[in-house]
Amino acid sequence: MQNEWILDVLVDLQAFARQNGLFALADQLDDTRLLAALELARDSEGTQADDRRPRVPAGQLSGGVGRRI
Repeated sequence: MQNEWILDVLVDLQAFARQNGLFALADQLDDTRLLAALELARDSEGTQADDRRPRVPAGQLSGGVGRRI
């Protein structure tokens, strides 16, 4: 994996968050690190990122707060 450096960056950010009492952020970064590892593994298998995600028409968000319909 040529982009695994991002995992190291996320670990560093998580350590900083924990050391500075940002525990919710540290927990979120743990989830983010796991997601990044999953996506990097998928990319190394040759799966395109666009192939895994449904297309959303321009001007619409895929979900969450601020979703436009």
